[in-house]
Amino acid sequence: MMKLTGLLRTFRILKNVSYRQYSCARRLVLGIETSCDDTGAAVVDENGAILGEGFESQMKIHLDNGGVIPHIAVHFHKENIKSVVSSALENSKINLEDVSAIAVTTKPGLKGSLLVGVTYAKKLAEESEKPLIPVHHMEAHALTARLLHEIPFPFLCLLASGGHCQLTLVKGVNEFLLLGDSMHNSPGEVLDKIARRLKLQNLPECYEMSGGKAIDYMARDGDPTAFNFPLSMTHYRDCNFSFSGFVSYSMTTIRREEEKNDVPADGVIPSVRDFCASLLQGYAVHLSHRILRAFAFCEQENLIASNQRTLVFSGGVACNAYIKTALEHLCTSSLNAKFYVPPPKLCTDNGVMIAWNGMEKLKANIDILPHTENLVPDPDCPLGIDTRSSVSKASIKIKSPKLDMKEREDILLSSS
Repeated sequence: MMKLTGLLRTFRILKNVSYRQYSCARRLVLGIETSCDDTGAAVVDENGAILGEGFESQMKIHLDNGGVIPHIAVHFHKENIKSVVSSALENSKINLEDVSAIAVTTKPGLKGSLLVGVTYAKKLAEESEKPLIPVHHMEAHALTARLLHEIPFPFLCLLASGGHCQLTLVKGVNEFLLLGDSMHNSPGEVLDKIARRLKLQNLPECYEMSGGKAIDYMARDGDPTAFNFPLSMTHYRDCNFSFSGFVSYSMTTIRREEEKNDVPADGVIPSVRDFCASLLQGYAVHLSHRILRAFAFCEQENLIASNQRTLVFSGGVACNAYIKTALEHLCTSSLNAKFYVPPPKLCTDNGVMIAWNGMEKLKANIDILPHTENLVPDPDCPLGIDTRSSVSKASIKIKSPKLDMKEREDILLSSS
């Protein structure tokens, strides 16, 4: 019996040694994400395989509070960071010593939230003497699709979320040209605000959904032509975005519909599904208009060849089925462009995108810092080189894209 026990113990040791040797032969990056309210960590290898993840969401907490409250976000990051990173390593079946580098979000984001991730990453790096790789949150979103697809540079990327709406030309792992940015509110923030005004949280099917997800859900059976949302910034020949007009039109229209239908204080307007579909239709047209101009500008400046058009759509708003399908239709019907969207799990904030961005940098020998480096969070860091003024000076005229009834039906069916 003792011989058998000894043999089993030896087998386990040899098995672990064999795996450790194999894992060390590959380059592995641990990624840590704490830029806003989600605590995420993951390990990826150089081939894009996701070895393991850890994740804790604060969405329910912030839904109850009507939005992200920074000091509450920091509290839960501090509470979760150790267990999330431990889960990522355990699920990957590796130890910290097996990773080649530790990547961490350092910019942009909520300062306190960023600091939690950076501080913990530095602690791990010092303990293991592993190099650190600072990651720009928006650059990581833009490159996530390359984890799953072979997408050559350059490509156009639309980043839309609760904090940003940016159009960028991605020329390389750390080469970004900013073509357009949100001038006022972000698209995700506006969707959440309108969802609260519609009182969608009072509907049982939408109770635990974010505002954007609830609007997308309600739009599935709606008529996108029922309400005529005004087109935004059509007289500006640039690639910037504005979503404030969606707010003002929504508030006025919802109040009018409530009065017309005598809706109770906690009730929802009868035409809510049509309203949500029309809202997303307005979003799709606004985004498409700027994308068309961005491609025209890049081709005029010889930044992209007309036969190599590619659009990547990422960020939290890329989870919206209606908008995603509308942009895919734009690429296939009007642009003859390839279209990529990461799966919903990788569109929202996560550790995988940080680990993958770290891996892309590691392979390109970019931004690899010694563990002794003093990383400082930069909450307001811009994305890439700002070329918005050049786009504006080019003054390229683009007609607002229109979808006929059949095309609208296709989009509605695809998002169901």
